[in-house]
Amino acid sequence: MVKIEPFEVSLEAGNQAEATALDDDGRPRRTGTVCTATAHIVTAVIGSGVLSLPWATAQLGWVAGPIVMAVFGGVTYYTSTLQAECYRTGDAETGQRNYTYIKAVRSILGGARVKLCGVIQYANLIGTSIGYTIAASISMQAIRRAGCFHAHGHNVPCHSSSTPYMIIFGAAEIIFSQIPDFHEIWWLSIVAAVMSFTYSSIGLGLGIAKTVANGGFHGTIAGAAGVTAMQKVWHTLQALGNIAFAFAFSNVLTEIQDTIKAPPPSEAKVMQKATALSVVATSAFYALCGWMGYAAFGNSAPDNLLTGFGFYEPFWLVDLANVAIAVHLVGAYQVYCQPIFAFVERSAARQWPDSGFVTKELRVGPFAVTAFRLAWRTAFVCLSTVVAMALPFFGVVVGFLGAISFWPLTILLPTEMYIAQRAVPRGSARWIGLKVLGVVGLIVSVAATAGSVAGFVGEFKKFRPFSG
Repeated sequence: MVKIEPFEVSLEAGNQAEATALDDDGRPRRTGTVCTATAHIVTAVIGSGVLSLPWATAQLGWVAGPIVMAVFGGVTYYTSTLQAECYRTGDAETGQRNYTYIKAVRSILGGARVKLCGVIQYANLIGTSIGYTIAASISMQAIRRAGCFHAHGHNVPCHSSSTPYMIIFGAAEIIFSQIPDFHEIWWLSIVAAVMSFTYSSIGLGLGIAKTVANGGFHGTIAGAAGVTAMQKVWHTLQALGNIAFAFAFSNVLTEIQDTIKAPPPSEAKVMQKATALSVVATSAFYALCGWMGYAAFGNSAPDNLLTGFGFYEPFWLVDLANVAIAVHLVGAYQVYCQPIFAFVERSAARQWPDSGFVTKELRVGPFAVTAFRLAWRTAFVCLSTVVAMALPFFGVVVGFLGAISFWPLTILLPTEMYIAQRAVPRGSARWIGLKVLGVVGLIVSVAATAGSVAGFVGEFKKFRPFSG
């Protein structure tokens, strides 16, 4: 069999049959569609962050809450369409592919912004894996507590440690982390997407039912009251971070786009359609869940609608929702960790191309195990699990992750890449608009980060690490 080198496939070479299994860059043919890309995005976006939206809305009130949510959704969609344009450098159908976010930044912008992208993106992905471990353990813990409350009454503490549940979640992730890449986890993303709609729908339904039982909407125009002016400021800023986290998926957008089959149509057009479908669907769910949760509980909305026990009954339905959260987070964890896994393993393959420890692979169904992959991915999952045990603050972790990465990953780099890629004239209306968007995004991100740090410090003062 003739060995096919990238970009050297021809009829004259006699290898055209083998070429049908390859894309224009010599890699195995991509098969992703609008459907699979949408599933990946929904899995990444509709995460546990949706459950913190009633609390975020409570900090902002009935006027600012919906406005802020609409603005974040609109900005995320717009900048995502710009980022999708940068998957190929140059021509949208024949230009050089950028397999990862950081590769796109290196190819189009270069310089210090490559380091900025790398540090922020991978720190965010690692932080998200920790946050999802916390969220999954809280949901599993809530299943046990719901049964306890049902059996013994709502005034019984029913306390239990989250540590065993983090270990269970970590063990599951060690297994699923042996799925090699995005191309192989499409089925897990679809299952996770279904689960996300399941628990969001249950939360929405319970919120509507409680609102009806209350005889009307709770909440106020200005949001949470009964706190000091400083607490109001910090909580408001933390709420901005929570909403930013709920919408963000720029850190995995390019990697998802790299699963889409070759043009025509261009990967950018397919990704933009998938982004539009995803953002419309998630925004509708976010609005309904956030607003109905606030309508049900008013300014006393818990920081997690289901695990904070805003609802006790029917306990089996609350249990079902929490099972769906845990299953969803198994898939979401993989979506966010695959870029980290791929980065380390590509680096190892370049460093030791002839090492059987790195390259010798055993395939079993969707799983592909190498000695290096097994060792490194297991170590990563174990480390993220240990950190989650030490810092199980769901709300403030979510807010901090969203705040610190919103400006560089969702606004700055996509707009700068688009300006360079499409040669937007300096001083033109579009150029000025993109620059203004960047400045406003920076201000919001800095303010939200400050609020999240204040919330983290407050939580840490009350908590002893590893106490569960």
